[in-house]
Amino acid sequence: MIQIARSSVLRAARSQIYTARTLTSPTSSALARLLSTLAVLEQRDGKLQNSSLSAIAAAQKLGGPVTAFLAGTGVKGTSAAEAAKIKGLDKVVAVESDAYEKGLPENYAPLLVENIKKGEYTHIVAGHSAFGKSLLPRVAALLDVQQVSDITGIESEDTFVRPIYAGNAILTVQSTDNIKVITVRGTAFQGVETEGGSAEIVDGVDSNAPAPTEWVSEELAKSERPDLATATRVVSGGRGLKSKEEFDRIMQPLADSLGAAIGASRAAVDSGFADNSLQVGQTGKNVAPQLYLCAGISGAIQHLAGMKDSKVIAAINKDPEAPIFQVADVGLVGDLFEKVPELTEKLKSA
Repeated sequence: MIQIARSSVLRAARSQIYTARTLTSPTSSALARLLSTLAVLEQRDGKLQNSSLSAIAAAQKLGGPVTAFLAGTGVKGTSAAEAAKIKGLDKVVAVESDAYEKGLPENYAPLLVENIKKGEYTHIVAGHSAFGKSLLPRVAALLDVQQVSDITGIESEDTFVRPIYAGNAILTVQSTDNIKVITVRGTAFQGVETEGGSAEIVDGVDSNAPAPTEWVSEELAKSERPDLATATRVVSGGRGLKSKEEFDRIMQPLADSLGAAIGASRAAVDSGFADNSLQVGQTGKNVAPQLYLCAGISGAIQHLAGMKDSKVIAAINKDPEAPIFQVADVGLVGDLFEKVPELTEKLKSA
């Protein structure tokens, strides 16, 4: 059952947002139980990833005791020790095994379910990253509950807010499942104190589930620039840059002058102007920097879904009717091949 509950305006020039409410499963006694949350942490080579901090921030907002969980090679002395310092965690459950180092969901999901059952947690929270998106749906299926994905707000222990239709509508979801399985949008949950905690590190249950898949290799693009997902300043280029050579010639000096990360629209990525790791939007990365400066981007709804939470949006486009100007705080109509180099020079001189 879905009802229209209310509407609001995202910004003065943005689309109207509708909020709806839906019940996800039969009523259970979960709300009568003591709230207890398990934050599933993502680690790479012994280092916690930013999605882990977002999961902890959301777990703390739920209230009640928060336990962290992670698994991998030698995690007790690396990422688990790092997590134990995070303020607000009661304990850290760690499983040391090479089998879980790469986070393959086929064997990681049964492992997580065993530890969930042992701890009798009411809420399972992970970041809405590739790791969380591949793992938690399997966990929800094994627990026979419905997952609530990509939430941006928590209204109560059973009611959550999430965007739908590429962010054009906001859905308020109330779940009555006995265990809530949730992924959270990283840009919506911040502010975790990474020092000052003293959580106990305990051994988790190792289910020794067989893995039908094998990790072969990976190729990671390395850059000295700030990480796109967490940068406070982002400059982003679109199809209007016409070629990879022009994209690099125009956008890199601009990013250098601002100390910013570089992003791109899907059209630019599909055209080969930029690597797909730089894609911002519904099928790319969600960013919420203090400044989002884009050039040659028309403002398709899929792109807006990934950057609309930016504090200040500035746009340069030669088309005065481009949709990007409807959401931009600052807009400049003009030829980006003239305006962006001019802006870059002014920033350098300033």
